Amino acid sequence: MRIKSFIITLILASLSFGAIAQTAKDSKSEIIKKGYNFGPLPAVAFDADKGFQLGALLNIYDFGDGSTYPNTRQQWYFEASFFTKGSQLYTISYDNKFLIPGIRFSTTLTATNDKAMDFYGFNGYMSYYDHQKVNDGKKNDDMYLYSPKYRINRVAVLFKTDFIGNIWDNKFFWEAGYHLSYFKQGAINREKINKNKDENKMFPDSEPTLFEQYRTWGIISDDEADGGLNSTVRLGLLYDTRDKEGAPSRGIWAESHLSLAPKWLGTENPYYKYSATFRHYVPIVDNDILTFAYRLNYQGTIGDNAPYYILPYITTMGQSYDRDGMGGFRTVRGLMRNRVQGLDMATYNAEMRWRFVSFTLWKQNIAFGLNAFSDGTMVTKAYDMSFGRSAEEFASQTDYQKAKAEYDEYMAMGLDSDRPHITVGAGLRFIMNQNFIVCFEYGKPVGKYSKQDGNGAFYINTGFLF
Repeated sequence: MRIKSFIITLILASLSFGAIAQTAKDSKSEIIKKGYNFGPLPAVAFDADKGFQLGALLNIYDFGDGSTYPNTRQQWYFEASFFTKGSQLYTISYDNKFLIPGIRFSTTLTATNDKAMDFYGFNGYMSYYDHQKVNDGKKNDDMYLYSPKYRINRVAVLFKTDFIGNIWDNKFFWEAGYHLSYFKQGAINREKINKNKDENKMFPDSEPTLFEQYRTWGIISDDEADGGLNSTVRLGLLYDTRDKEGAPSRGIWAESHLSLAPKWLGTENPYYKYSATFRHYVPIVDNDILTFAYRLNYQGTIGDNAPYYILPYITTMGQSYDRDGMGGFRTVRGLMRNRVQGLDMATYNAEMRWRFVSFTLWKQNIAFGLNAFSDGTMVTKAYDMSFGRSAEEFASQTDYQKAKAEYDEYMAMGLDSDRPHITVGAGLRFIMNQNFIVCFEYGKPVGKYSKQDGNGAFYINTGFLF
């Protein structure tokens, strides 16, 4: 269904482009934007377990007198999305470079209520994903839908405020911020998951979800299972020589962070993490025509423990805000969301960006671009997946032996350690005024174990990945 929508969108975009390119072909220079610009966009998608996504997003850009263009003085981002089976997503984000003299101020509030969030276990390929049963459940009328096996119910509220200040020459900066998050997680609501399904397709009560099995086996402990409150201070350093922020074509953007969430600050399950990211934009053909861009990231945990519900989140500061992964548009395109979770993870993204046409139309700077990419990630420090229950915690010795046998069988199906998860893909982008960017991308896993990572994914979203 998504592929059909994508094809229709491309056809309409091609027809529209043919008309506007004819109108704008004599334009020779880029317009310096001033004042406010608005970028509204509908949010439409479909998921077999969550239903249709219907919503909208809005970007508001303030270029002031134009002296900072193509960078903004301040900008807002709003999104509200609703899924037909009950899930919701709300985001409000604000970024300002001049409210506090010499300081960049960014704040975001995000709330999600996800009735069927992806959960494939920990440590990548150490956790077996039964792709055959999932595919059979979608295609075979005699097989119930198996994908709810890998779903949980999650409510997440995240708030953050970050400050960035100059250390040297507006290239080297300090970063400091406070991040507050709350997670409430649990097993799926079978009534919601089975809504509107034929009886033979309903996920049965007799089949435990992977999350429920992890609870039974003690991989997820009782004190963390329901989620918790995180009160976190983040400190970092930033080096930034990009020519522009929205659609850079040259320069380096590198940063490192410490995330400190001690108990005395209010965190229920304390943890300490660090992150280092290096992004590089190399112009192959000048004037933004052809750019090679890559990002290298290492996300690590100080010590040998962190609450399982914070593992999917990638540490960010500044204008960006935390999004879960690894897998999906913001992390590893084409990989199932949250497929790879561990205490430490290494990730790369590399892509060639070709802006094949640029023009002005109705006092707007318009461009179309194509990109080809490869993304990858791997767990480098494993989350503890030991059987964590004693026989005394079960109603009987028989129940204990049954649970232990199921655990041993499950662990035997996975690998002894993770391997690289690699995807490849391509996309099309519509770029307006160097900041409002709409993308259409498709990514697909490749390699020996690619079936463990899903069948690929198509995305309609905003911005560049990095």
